[in-house]
Amino acid sequence: MLVLPAFAALAASSGWAAGIVLAQRPARMLGAFEFTRIQLIACAAILGGLCSLLGYWPSVAWSHWPSFLVSIFFGIILGNLAMIECLRRGGPRRTELLLSLKAPLVAAMAFMWLGETPSITDLLGAGVALFGVALAIFFGDNEKSESDEVSGSIGSIIALGVTATALQGLGFLVMKPAMLAGTEPLAASAIRLLGAAFIISVFALWPARILRSRARVTPHLLGRTILPGFIGYGVSSSLLLYAFANIDAGIAAVLGSLSPVLVLPILWVKEGQAPRPLACAGALFAVLGTAIILLI
Repeated sequence: MLVLPAFAALAASSGWAAGIVLAQRPARMLGAFEFTRIQLIACAAILGGLCSLLGYWPSVAWSHWPSFLVSIFFGIILGNLAMIECLRRGGPRRTELLLSLKAPLVAAMAFMWLGETPSITDLLGAGVALFGVALAIFFGDNEKSESDEVSGSIGSIIALGVTATALQGLGFLVMKPAMLAGTEPLAASAIRLLGAAFIISVFALWPARILRSRARVTPHLLGRTILPGFIGYGVSSSLLLYAFANIDAGIAAVLGSLSPVLVLPILWVKEGQAPRPLACAGALFAVLGTAIILLI
């Protein structure tokens, strides 16, 4: 296995873990809608400019535009809104754990819509991942940790996290035909973000209170909002694409899904509070379940 691509995938996991920790405070201050809107507009501009510089637009298979629309609306807009609301209510540790269910949920959707039959090991991996998530969420709370503070019921947090995971998984799954047709992954990501940024900006014109920012947007708060989005949408996604291109896809996927584990030491450094053993065990089981699905 090549060392550099493996480290790139690990760095992608680290980036997502760090990004979601950085995102918690500004997301709580702004609200899910305004936080998502700012991130999408900024990251769409960055990726759009990058694709223009690299000349990736001609690779786009525009005949698959319905897939792009589904991916934009469900995978990016609704999926991210649910994820940010989950982050606001449940904190980064619970959100990352719930997002680790993407592999089994995508496998279930592929079975229903594409006729891809899951194997015994797929079902085993899904069970292990579900067990780990349940273990960490229900028994891994650290009462002294600011990031583990709960706003709302655990049931609503789980519902939001599972919804976000399923919608984001759907957003990637429906893009499969366009990717097989030769669309560059970075161009596909840029189109999804540009479309989502446009739609959410139109929604923002509606004078509803729920769509308004909860805090005054200062330059400092704007920077704290854009930074985790750039880490996730820009840096981490690009690193994982590089890993997928240079090492076995299963290994890259597993190394790129370690954020539920890596978020624990980041929170430990940030808050000075060691995670509870059951939180660590649950995160490890979640990643182990994903590894079983992808590698066995």
